Order: sequence, then structure tokens, then C-alpha cells
Amino acid sequence: MSTTSPVRAEPVEALAHSQPQDTRPALKFITCGSVDDGKSTLIGRLLVDSKAVLQDHLAGVQRQGETDLALLTDGLSAEREQGITIDVAYRYFNTETRKFIIGDAPGHEQYTRNMVTAASSADAAVVLVDATKLDWRDAGLKLLPQTRRHSLLLKLLRVPSVVFAVNKLDAVEDSALAFTHISGALAAFAADAGIAVTATVPVSALKGWNVVDAAADADWGGYSGPTLLDILEHLPVTPADTALPFAFPVQWVEKFSSSSDTSQGRRVFWGRVATGAVQPGQQVRVMPSGQTATVAQVLNHVRQPKAVAAGHSAGVVLDREVDVSRGDWLLAVNEQGESLEASREIRATVAWMDDETLVAGRVYWALHGHRWVKAKVKRIVHKLDIHTLAEEDATQLEPNAIGHIELSLQEPLATAPFAQSRALGSLVLVDTASHKTSGALLVN
Repeated sequence: MSTTSPVRAEPVEALAHSQPQDTRPALKFITCGSVDDGKSTLIGRLLVDSKAVLQDHLAGVQRQGETDLALLTDGLSAEREQGITIDVAYRYFNTETRKFIIGDAPGHEQYTRNMVTAASSADAAVVLVDATKLDWRDAGLKLLPQTRRHSLLLKLLRVPSVVFAVNKLDAVEDSALAFTHISGALAAFAADAGIAVTATVPVSALKGWNVVDAAADADWGGYSGPTLLDILEHLPVTPADTALPFAFPVQWVEKFSSSSDTSQGRRVFWGRVATGAVQPGQQVRVMPSGQTATVAQVLNHVRQPKAVAAGHSAGVVLDREVDVSRGDWLLAVNEQGESLEASREIRATVAWMDDETLVAGRVYWALHGHRWVKAKVKRIVHKLDIHTLAEEDATQLEPNAIGHIELSLQEPLATAPFAQSRALGSLVLVDTASHKTSGALLVN
């Protein structure tokens, strides 16, 4: 691989969001990467240096007089015993300018399913790269497979902002050369994979260099950009899909409402608006029954009559009684009487997370919104080689593989390409016997 100039972080001002800082919503981001790259330690450093940890909690993670920052997130006893992250641990903190929800995603291949779960709803991701595990003296160095896999999954899951953090630069002989070569390899990989990288930043989570506070005496090979926290404070949150037609997965049916002043004595269908917006007078079609009705009233999360947009909870009251149950969808009907088309055939990208190999002919439960349908794997089209990024013909998908498949559904589902809508274009495959999450589907 030819030497590529390092990816440099954009000036903080260029990353600023248009909203005033004090009114900006909380940023939900995850840390991911390979095993022992320092993800838990980085989160611990963010919490400690931003003064988000109480003294008694900090005293509880002291080991032989030293603070073990990773223990601030590794909450399960099995994690502490094995020294690896198993489940996604969420922590909350805020600075003077912003609130954050941070998730520590597992790096071990065995727990890729947990990383996918965390990334599916994240606004941003920090991919840690351990400089000590790479041949940093080589300008054409190869990245670790899990670094590549997690980065590709972030692209597939449409995580808007991806930040590479080159960690443990305090533990290499020449931190400037290491950052130059590693950031060059990351830039080349991102370009080949089509990953839009927000920034690549050098850090030492253990020492606290360039995480919250800049390291004045560190040699980063000419890097003079913002710290990791500076970058995170100015990243945008994922915008709601308000430009698409109204789509609403019914989560709960309030069958006999006593508040006749707000529900007009009819049933209220509660859920979170997936796309578009809903207001009285809209005509909707119920899926899968195909019945149509008009929205008589819309209630917000505190039961006040109000139009509700995507990303917010709503209660929908229809003008007539129709058969609607949990798992059904309410879809907007346009002037031509058309709504989102439903189909029994789906082509999708799958991140396979089951321990059992995926083969054609297997039947799973597919979850779309709150609706469960049986799904049969018709064909495995191909799988992605995470090393070469080539699409290869395949007849099966091994655990943690990424590939393209075709599904036949027992009942039609109204889906949209994942590139257009996270909510309408994502499904989960569940094993019918063990009830384990087997795969994450992204509709093509």
C-alpha cells in the first residue's frame, strides 16, 4: 500500500452544528474496535477528566494505588474476571456545552451482535486503533480485521459520524511516525471502503493525552487539531426522517380510553413515529389488513392534541373503528390512494451474528418495527471479504460475516431501502428455537 497522507481533523468550527450549543440534543456515541484497544479506558478517561465520576465511585476502581479506568464501564462480573467487554455498557455525562450518552461496545468477535445493537441507534462512533498492535514503522501496514469489520458495520448501519482514534501512542518509540503511518493506512482503507471519516485523532487514553485536554509536550507528527472531546462536542445528532411519508409502527393499543376529551371515546394507537409526521385529516392505510381510515386526532407524549413528527412518541385516534393490533403499521396514503408498497420478497445486507452458519432454506422470525413474521432464506447471494472488500460468491455465511441474501416472507412487509430510512429498512432475524438474535438485516 502506498503511503497516504494522514487524515487530519477538521477545525472545530467546521464541525459546529447550526443549533446553539445549550439547546443541542444529547449525542449518543459508541466506542468500538478490536479487543484491548482501550475502549473502556477511553470512556473512563472521558468520565474522569470531565468530572463526571463521584469520588466514592472513583475510589472503588482503585487497584494497587492506581485507578483502573476500564472498571468504570465493565460492570459485569464476567467482564472483570475475563478482562474483556461483553455487553454494551452505557454511561451518561455532560460538559458545559453538551450532554452525552456513551456506549462501550465489545471488541471480541463473539460479541459482534452487541456492537451492532449499539451502533444501530448511535449518532457517532469512535473507532479505537491500538498503535502497539500494528507494524507502525511500515507505511503500508495492515489494520486488524476487527477494526475493518467494525468500520464496515458502521457504514452499513449508517452511523453519521465516524472518528478514528489512534490510541496508546505513549507506548511506542516514535509516536509521530506511528500516527503518520497508521492514519495513512486508515485513510486508504476508508477511501477504498467508501467510509466518510469525520476525523482521525491521536490519543493516549491511559495518560489522558488529547482526550479531554491537549498534550502540549506530545509529538503527534504535526497534528494540531482539536482534542477528541472537542470533536464530539460539535458533532450533529442523527436527523429524523421527516422528509419521508408518514409511517407508524403500533406498539400499544389503548382499547378503552377514559379520557374522552382527548380520544373522543375511541381506541388510541401508541408508538413512535418512524418517518414523516402525523396530523388530523391524514388518510392512512393499516398494514397488513389494507383497511383505510382518516386520522381524527393526534396526541403527543403527554396526551395533548398536537401534530407529531418522526422520532417522537404519539397516540393516533382514527375516525372509525378498524382492526389494528400491536405490530401493525399505519402508513400515509397519497392523493392517488397509494401508500408504501408491501412485499413478501426482500433483498438485504445481513450482518450474521449467530453461532450457527447461515444457509439457504433456514426459517427464522423476522422483526420489523413491532411486527413478527416468518422468513425463509431463499438464497445467499454473496459475502464480503473484509480484507479485500471484494464481494465473493457464497453458499453460506459464517458467524460475524457480512453478506447479501434474499428472503421470502410468510406475510408481506412494507419496507424501504435502509439508505433512505433506518426504521423502515431494518429488520432483525431471530432463531425460532433458541430465540437468540441471529442477524441484522438492512433492506437493499
